[in-house]
Amino acid sequence: MINGAHTIIYAEDAEAARAFLRDVLGYPHVDAGGGWLIFALPPAELAVHPTDGDPQHELYLMTGDLPGTLASLRERGIEVLREPSDEGWGVLARIAVPGFGSLGVYEPRHPVPR
Repeated sequence: MINGAHTIIYAEDAEAARAFLRDVLGYPHVDAGGGWLIFALPPAELAVHPTDGDPQHELYLMTGDLPGTLASLRERGIEVLREPSDEGWGVLARIAVPGFGSLGVYEPRHPVPR
């Protein structure tokens, strides 16, 4: 029935954020017209957490090698805003995405669906 999900990042500088996804992360993409790029993402997962506050959503990038990923991103000029920290469920860092802001990158310790 449902065969995918469409995620949107609202960025102050959409061109810079698109360049990061295209040039730094190397995500395949199509031009939907007028330079409006839509990116293919790696496999994804969705978790549902309880909240006592307003419903919300979050986006994290996942990796199987957080130290290696952060080193590679640094080599490409990406700033690491928060060094890795053990959160129990995984090891989490935050990077600066040009034109967008802070984005979490983590190496999961929880089972990952395939």
